[in-house]
Parts: sequence; structure tokens; C-alpha cells
Amino acid sequence: MSSTRPFSSTPELSVELRDHVLWLTITREERRNAMSHGVLAAMAEAFVQAQGQRGIRAMVLTGAGSKAFCAGADLQSASAFTTDYSEPQGHLAQVLRAARASTIPLIARVNGACMAGGMGLLSMCDMAVASSHAVFGLPEVKVGVFPAQVLSVLQHLIPRRVLVEMCITGEPISSAQALQYGLVNYVDDDVDAKLQWLLERVLDKSPAAIRRGLYTLKAVESMAFEESMSFTESQIALFALTEDAREGIQAFQDKRKPVWSGR
Repeated sequence: MSSTRPFSSTPELSVELRDHVLWLTITREERRNAMSHGVLAAMAEAFVQAQGQRGIRAMVLTGAGSKAFCAGADLQSASAFTTDYSEPQGHLAQVLRAARASTIPLIARVNGACMAGGMGLLSMCDMAVASSHAVFGLPEVKVGVFPAQVLSVLQHLIPRRVLVEMCITGEPISSAQALQYGLVNYVDDDVDAKLQWLLERVLDKSPAAIRRGLYTLKAVESMAFEESMSFTESQIALFALTEDAREGIQAFQDKRKPVWSGR
């Protein structure tokens, strides 16, 4: 059953439902939208809560202002990388797991610098649109640590030699390079116009197909060929049983736009 509990913003993370899109904005502009434990906990909660609300068709993750998407962990904090050593899962890990389990398209709106742990937030998203002035980097080696957790979501997005260079030199790349390497889908001077264009191309499609489709995409990533074939041949049969599939085929035959129920 779908949950209708309203979303709650915090002083550090704005959570706002606009039409069918859930916007999550890190509101720590004075700290270059660096991640605090409060930001990460609220973000994970919002991702989990959104899964039960069928009216949410997409989610957008961004940072306040125009200078930074997310600068990574807040190095001014005494516990930038951990909270409680007795807990097996840290806050960033919980966010990455929640995003991985999500079947709602998650789009990064990269409005500025995307650094360190911010690269993890970017990489966990299904798609990304970046401003032309955005820069991307893994500068952890400059402060004596290494971008460990982000590798889980970043390592399959960009070429390995590029990844190694970014990790061991700590030097950033431009938005043009990020596009070239496949780290983002689009780069535009007007990031909001391009984001809206992309959202419109998502929101007019079958919610049921997208929801089950993201589940399928994520499930087969770690499967060997025969395992993935066995899984996907059963999945396509389930796709065909949905109300959206019946409506889509009927609309095609009737030469009209489909009216999706999302079921």
C-alpha cells in the first residue's frame, strides 16, 4: 500500500514534492553543500519513504546556490568520516544502499563543484545533468585519505585509467571531460532548462515499466550471462501483465497517446 506521509525537510536538506518530482536540495551553501551526518540521514530516509508513493515519478538531487553540488564530507567536523564505530553501516553507505534499492529514477542536477563524497552522490544517481561551469574531482589524497566508498558506485561509470588518475592525483576534471567519460548525460549553460527537458522525457512514459525496469537493470548488473538471461526472460513476461503494458499496446493500435495508470 502506498504511503501518503508528507516529507519533512531539515535545516540542511530541503525535501520538496513538485508535481510528480521529489526535489532533494542540500542547503549548506556556506559549507559548499558539504555532507553532514544529518544531511545523509535525512537523504536516506527520503529515498526509502519515496518508494511507497506511486505519485512520485522522479527524484532530483542537487545543492543550493550555483557554486557547489556537494564538496564531499565536511572536514570541519570532528567526525567527518564516521559516527559510531560500533555501527556496521555508516551514513554515506546507507544513502548509497537506499539509492541502489530505489525504483524511482534519480537525477543529479550538478550545479557546481562535485567533489569527493559528492562524486558518490552523483554516481549513485541514474542520470545526471551538469552546468557548464561544474568541476568534478576526488581530492581525498590531498588530506591523507582515499575515495573508498564512492568506488562502489563510480568504478563502472568511467574508464579505469581515468578513475585511477583522479584517485591518486586528486586533480579535478571539467564538465566537458565528465561528459566525454560518461560521468554525466548532458552539460548545458542552462542546467535547469536541460533538466526540465530530460524530466519531460521521463514523466510521459509508463511509470510501471520504469519502476520494474529499474529493478531489472540494477538486478542484472552483477549477474553472469546465463543467470541474467534466466532472470530477464521471466521479467519480460511480468512486464506484459501490467495494466500499463495493456494500455500502451492498445494506444499504439488506436494511434493515440496512452493514459498510464502506473500499475
